[in-house]
Formats: sequence, structure tokens, C-alpha cells
Amino acid sequence: MPTSSNRPLRVFLCHSSNDKPAVRELYQKLRAEPWIQPWLDEEELYPGQDWNLEIEKAVEAADAIVVCLSKGSITKEGYVQRELRIVLDYADYKPEGTLYLMPVRLEECEPPRRLRPWQYADYFEGQRERGLERLLVSLKRRADSLGLEIEKQLPKQQKKSILEVLKSIQESGHPPAHWIKENKITLSNGMEFMRVPAGKFLMGSNDGDNVEKPQHTVDISYDYWMARFPLTNELYNTYVKAKGIKHPIDGWEKKKDHPVTYVKWNDTMSYCQWLNNLFKGELPSGLAFRLPTEAEWEKAARGTSGREYPWGNDFDKNKCNTDEGGKGSTTSVGLYSPHGDSPYGCADMAGNVWEWTHSLREQYPYQVNDGRENEKASGYRILRGGYFNGNGAFSRCSYRDVGSASGLNYDVGFRLVISIVLL
Repeated sequence: MPTSSNRPLRVFLCHSSNDKPAVRELYQKLRAEPWIQPWLDEEELYPGQDWNLEIEKAVEAADAIVVCLSKGSITKEGYVQRELRIVLDYADYKPEGTLYLMPVRLEECEPPRRLRPWQYADYFEGQRERGLERLLVSLKRRADSLGLEIEKQLPKQQKKSILEVLKSIQESGHPPAHWIKENKITLSNGMEFMRVPAGKFLMGSNDGDNVEKPQHTVDISYDYWMARFPLTNELYNTYVKAKGIKHPIDGWEKKKDHPVTYVKWNDTMSYCQWLNNLFKGELPSGLAFRLPTEAEWEKAARGTSGREYPWGNDFDKNKCNTDEGGKGSTTSVGLYSPHGDSPYGCADMAGNVWEWTHSLREQYPYQVNDGRENEKASGYRILRGGYFNGNGAFSRCSYRDVGSASGLNYDVGFRLVISIVLL
């Protein structure tokens, strides 16, 4: 009988470098499971480390091995001979029948001869949720066989939906700044929000455009929860159906997980009002779904130390959807996650689409009570984050653009925040 343990299941992702996009997505989905600790080389290996030694150590420590297969990976010289060979050698030492090695096909392909005894899951584009479900079942069984008590790993609050947690906090009367200490909460409709703790951060830049100057310290005195992704076409469609209006994107069904665009600032106000009514009575008093202020947006994007981009100070076209990457249009939210994420785990905060903020265009230093957050005032509103046809300079965390509140643009979307009500 295995000894029970509260530690997470350690999962090694074996793959070819050519399959990085799909494997990164799988890694992110596994990482979102509190009971799984996935291992991916680009996340765990650092400059100067011995590749072979670290890979072997990771495989040895793993409870389960997920082998990602594609036509290219199977035939690629060196793939089977190195990482896969290490994995298969360790598998040979496991007792017969052990649920240890789990092949996952990323596309139609014939698994290598040594992998054929194991049943595989198909993680094909367009069918990935089903493939993920099958893989999670196997990983759960592996965790059970090792005596890993998954339920005990989760704090009581983390087992609840956000609505249950918010309701309990409302009843208990705790101040909003103390309602949750988990880093991620999830709405019943699947929207994810990342916690940004209260405190000071560096806002603006002394090296950017004049509207970014001067760099200064802003103290946000409350915790808030920033949406992990821009709002998608699919999520916006729920609002469209409820209101009986036309979706702003023709053929949006083919881009369900892309950011919604062609939304005016005024449209976002209506959406927030609708969402708050939908969750009426379940949010603590003083908290609401709304657009982020530009200070809230910038802190969630860059952290506290004034980094240039969500991931660091150097631009990298492989971590965002900008002109340098040559996509020419929006991409699925989270495509560049986790390597392009902000310090708090927010994705797509550089490139893809411009994002509306709550703030009017005003000079720095930023002051929340100087009228710039007046929802009823007319004037241009601040846009943040850059877009798919803009270069890397536009996607800097401190870059400020503006848009007319009544303007309709193909490259402008929005993300929500759960935060204090602005007066």
C-alpha cells in the first residue's frame, strides 16, 4: 500500500523543439492544475547548466512522462537518440503495468516502435480539450497509485468557485483587500483572474515618449485581480446573445479564442454593467468587474521594478504577437503563454490587440483622484499593450496610446479587472 503524500505529481514533458507551441500550451494547462508540477526544459533550464545532466535528473525525479509526438519529432535526427532514449531507458526499469509513460500525439503519426505498447492520447488542434481530459484521467490514476492525496493539496478556498468564495467573504464582512490570497481565481464561465497584490511600482519611462515621462512611483493600496486574457470572441458572444445584438466580428466562430475587437469604449462599459448585474449579490460590497485603470494595467503587465516588457527588458518576437512575428492578425489568447506572461501570470499584455483602460488621457504623474477616472467625462481614453501590426516599441509596458470612446477599430479589444469601485 503506497504511503500517502500531499506533494504534487511531477510530470516531465518530452518533446521536439519543433513542437514548442503546442507543448507550451499543454504545459500551461497542466500547470494550471494545482496537483500537477510539470517540467519543461525552457522553463527549468538556465544558462550554464549541463543539458544532459539536468534532463536525466528531471526524468529520474518524474512520476510520469508525457511524450509528445508529431511527424517531425519522430523523424528528427537526435530526438529519439537523446531525450526519448533517456525516457525509455527509465521506463524499462518500471514494474510491468505501471502507468508511467504516456504518449500524446500532436498530429496524425505512427509512434516509434518502442512506444507502441502504450496507449496514446490525441492532442490535435481543434480537439485538445478532449485529449487533455484523457491525459488528466491517466495522470490522476498515476497520482492515486503513488498515494498522492490530491484533495489535501488544495486550500479549502481554492476548491470553491470564485462565486462561492466571494459570497462567503461578503457574509463574513472581511475587507475586500483580504478576500482571497490565492494567485488565481476562476469564474464559473471559465474566465481566469490573476491576483496583483497591493503596493508600490514604477510607472512610466524616462526613455520613452514624452507622454510616458517622468517615471514615477505609484502606490496601489488594494489587491486586485486582473483577467489573465483579453476577452475572447466566444465569451463576448454570451453578452451578444443576452442583448440580442450582432457580434462585432463576422465569422467569429472560426476565431472563438481570439480577442474580441471592434468594441467601442462605450461598449465595454455596457458589457461591465451587464456582467455586474449577472453576478449581482455575489460580489463583495465595493468590488466590481470593470476596465482596469492604466495604473492597474501597467502594474499587472510589468510588476514592481519597471521592466520594459512583461517578460523582461529585452524585446523578443517569440513572446508576443507583434509585426516582427509576421502573423498579420490576431492570435489565440495565451498562444505565447507562459514564456510571454507578466510577473503575475497575465498573458497577451504585449501585442495581439490594444486594450481599453478606464483612464482618460492625462499627463503624468498618475493620480487616481484627479478626474482621469471619471466614467462620465468625455475625451480620449488610454489604450495599452500594442497590437499585431505594431512593432515592439508599441508593446512596451509603459507605452500609452489613445482612442476615441466612440471609435471602432479592428485592433482594439479589452480585458477586465475585479477591483474596487471607482468613485
